[in-house]
Amino acid sequence: MTSQPVPAARAAVITGSDSGIGRATAVRLAEAGMDIGITWHTDEEGARATAEEVRAKGRRAEVAQVDLTRLPEAADTVDGLCERLGRIDVLVNNAGTGTATPYLDLGLDDLRHVLDVDLAGPFLCGQRAARRMIRQGDGGRIVNVTSVHEHQPRVGAAPYCAAKGGLGLLTQVMALELAEHGITVNAVAPGEIATPMTGQEDTDPHTERRPGVPLGRPGDAREVAAVIAFLAGPDASYVTGASWAVDGGMLRMGPQAGSHLTGDDWRRP
Repeated sequence: MTSQPVPAARAAVITGSDSGIGRATAVRLAEAGMDIGITWHTDEEGARATAEEVRAKGRRAEVAQVDLTRLPEAADTVDGLCERLGRIDVLVNNAGTGTATPYLDLGLDDLRHVLDVDLAGPFLCGQRAARRMIRQGDGGRIVNVTSVHEHQPRVGAAPYCAAKGGLGLLTQVMALELAEHGITVNAVAPGEIATPMTGQEDTDPHTERRPGVPLGRPGDAREVAAVIAFLAGPDASYVTGASWAVDGGMLRMGPQAGSHLTGDDWRRP
């Protein structure tokens, strides 16, 4: 009697999963029963620590370096991880970078660097993943991690805002075009989250005070990962083309917004 091949486990590739939101997402999706493809740019040790956490959940982890400024070849990493994992069901475009430079002081190289990592990279990685999902024939999930600055500007962050705003609209176009293949595409837009990118790698966000955020504190990377996991799972099968803010209510502040506020005066009319 001929034995049937064992199908590959569901698999997710998460860019920039060496720390912060990416690591939290890798662990959360491993808990949901997925094998995980992990990418890193400069922090190999962090990526291997993520892989150990994934394996501790009983799931497989594959690790690869990727530099999203080296396009289009950097997107080959997605294909390589898919080959090693056997398939791809979820892509999370999480890797990102930004600036804190006034608009008039920015150079073209600054702009191109941020646009490549935050917009062109997700564009190309999304193509690679979607083509494989279509060949597999059973749909898939793509989640693009944007920012509250997909929706609102920030002084000193012109390239970042341009890239994240573009990624938000790209998400909507991808959702429309990939829907017929059973692939959903959504964005998650974090506010201030306690991660290395915000200089809070070892910070408990529940101990930090942020009067300018309605919930009064920064977010935890695991709180973002929970929303990503929902969008990557079966319960979100009818959700596509949406942007989910995970910001403690900051976007609802409108012209009052600002995680830099030092007092609660805005809470009173």
